[in-house]
Amino acid sequence: MKPASNLRTGGQILVDQLAIQGVKHVFCVPGESYLAALDALHDSSVEITICRQETGAALAAEASARLTGRPGVAFVTRGPGATNAAHAIHIAEHDSTPLILFVGQIERSMRGRGAFQEMDFKAFFGSTAKWVCEIDDPARIPELVSRAFHVAMQGRPGPVVIALPEDMLVETAEAVDGVRVEPAPTWPGLTQMAELQKLLWASKAPIAILGGSGWSAKAVDSLVRFAERFDLPVATSFRRAMLFPNGHKNYAGELGIGPNPKLLARVKEADLVLLVNGRMAEMPSQSYTLFEIPTPRQTFVHVHADANELGRVYHPTLAINATPQAFCAQLESVQPPNAVAWAGAAEAAHADYLAWTGSAPPIPGAMQFGEALTRLREKLGDDFIVTSGAGNYNIFVGRFLRIPKFGGQLASTSGSMGYGVPAAIGAKRAFPDKTVVSFAGDGCFLMNGQEFATAVQYDLGIVFVVVDNGMYGTIRMHQEREYPGRVSGTVLKNPNFADYARAFGGHGEFVDKTDDFMPAFERCAASGKPSIIHVKIDPDAITPTTTLTKIRETALAKTR
Repeated sequence: MKPASNLRTGGQILVDQLAIQGVKHVFCVPGESYLAALDALHDSSVEITICRQETGAALAAEASARLTGRPGVAFVTRGPGATNAAHAIHIAEHDSTPLILFVGQIERSMRGRGAFQEMDFKAFFGSTAKWVCEIDDPARIPELVSRAFHVAMQGRPGPVVIALPEDMLVETAEAVDGVRVEPAPTWPGLTQMAELQKLLWASKAPIAILGGSGWSAKAVDSLVRFAERFDLPVATSFRRAMLFPNGHKNYAGELGIGPNPKLLARVKEADLVLLVNGRMAEMPSQSYTLFEIPTPRQTFVHVHADANELGRVYHPTLAINATPQAFCAQLESVQPPNAVAWAGAAEAAHADYLAWTGSAPPIPGAMQFGEALTRLREKLGDDFIVTSGAGNYNIFVGRFLRIPKFGGQLASTSGSMGYGVPAAIGAKRAFPDKTVVSFAGDGCFLMNGQEFATAVQYDLGIVFVVVDNGMYGTIRMHQEREYPGRVSGTVLKNPNFADYARAFGGHGEFVDKTDDFMPAFERCAASGKPSIIHVKIDPDAITPTTTLTKIRETALAKTR
C-alpha cells in the first residue's frame, strides 16, 4: 500500500517540529514575513501569546525557558522586529538561557538588493547568539530545528536565531519529522568526586556558591542534602537566589549588588570555594575583586556544564565539567568526615543572613519600601514567582524578599531594564495557577510597560509593583558620586500608574504610605485582574543603607 503523502508547506513543517519538541507556547508580534507559520499555528496544539512589541515577546519566551528548562520560542518579523528582539538575545547569552528566535526574512530571490527590511542576521546576531542560520530548503526544517534545540540546551545554554525566508515558508516539501531533543548531560568522573571529598576533608572553612542555569528542583534538593551532611554554608550568585531555599539553615545569602558585608567577609576568609555552574562575573565577584585572577588564593573547585568556562577567568584547583543536575546527582557519593572542622559555620552564616534581611532600616519618607517587602513576604507563602528588571529598587527586593524554592525568581543578571514585565507574562503563561508578582522602577516599567496590555488580553492576574522615585535612580546615584549636584538627564515625569492600569482594563492602586501597601496588594490579588500598585517613595531613599544626600555630601567633601 502506498504511504500517505507527507507533503506540507514550510510553515506547517516548522510548526509540527515545535509540537514534537514539546513547545506549549510561542510568543510573537505578527509580521507578513511569516504568515505561513502563523497560519500553521492556527490548527496546532501550540498556543500563541500575542505581544505588543518584539522585545516583550522575546523576553516572555526567555522567562518561560528559565522556568521550564526547555527553550523558549519567539517569532518576530524581519528588520525592526529582529532588532527589537535583540534585547532578549543579549540577556539569554549573559544568563545562559535556552531561547530560539524565529525571524521572518525577505524572499530568497531578493537577497542583496536592499529589499524591504532586509538584514544580514548572521552578521547582526553573530556575536551574541550561539548559532545563527537561515533555512533555504523546507525539507531541511526538521534537521535544522532539531539542531537548534540541541545547540540551545547543550553545554552553557543560550540563544539561537533562525531566519525564515517568506517564500520558503509557503514552498511545499516532503520532510521526515525530527524527534524530541534532550540535552546530553556531562557527568563528573568518579575520580573527580573523590578528589572533591579529599579537598573538603582538608578544608577548615569551605563555602559553596551556586549560579548559572540548567538546574532543576531535584538538583537543588540534592544540593540541600549535601549541604546538610557537610554543615556547609551555601550562597547564591547574583539574582540566583532561587537555587537554594532562602529559609534553610544552611543559606548564607546572595552575592549581588550591595551584598551583606558579613557574607563577603566569609567568602574572602574561606579556604575552599565550591562554585557550582556559576561564572563569578563582574557583579557577583564585586568587580572581580572577590577572588584573585588568574589563580584564587582559596582552593577553587569549579563545576560547569561548559568546558570553555573552566579556567576562562579563574584557574581552578579542581575543574569538573558537568551539568548541575548531573553533578548534584553524584553528591551522595561524597561523604563528610566524622567531624567537620567548620562545625557551626552554616548556622552562623544563616544567622547573619536573617539579621541582614530581617527588618529593614529606616529610609527617608512615609513609604518604607523595605518594611513593606518584609510584610509582603509573610503574605506570599512559599509558592510564588517574583520577577524584576534593573534599578536600585531591586536592591530592596533582593534583600527583603526571600525566595523559598526553585522556580520562584526571574531576574536578569545582565542588568537589563524592562525585563520584569514581559518576564511576568511568560511566567504566568507557563504556570497560570502560581502567584506572580512583578517589580519595576518607574523608568524600568515603561521600558516594556506596553505588555500590561498583553496581561489584560489573556486575563493574567499578575500584580505589578511600580516603584516611583521620579528618576533613573541608579544613574542618578552614580551621577551624584562622580558629579555631585550636577543633575543631568536623569529626571523623569511619570503618569499615575494606577490610572494606567485602569485605562487598559486592569486594577490600579496608589500607595505612598507603608501601612497602605498590604491592603492595596490584597485588593489587587482579590480583583483577579492584572493590576498595578503605584508605590511613591522619597527620591532621597536610593538604597536601604544610604541616601542621595549622603552620597553627594561625601563626593563634595572629597573635592574640598
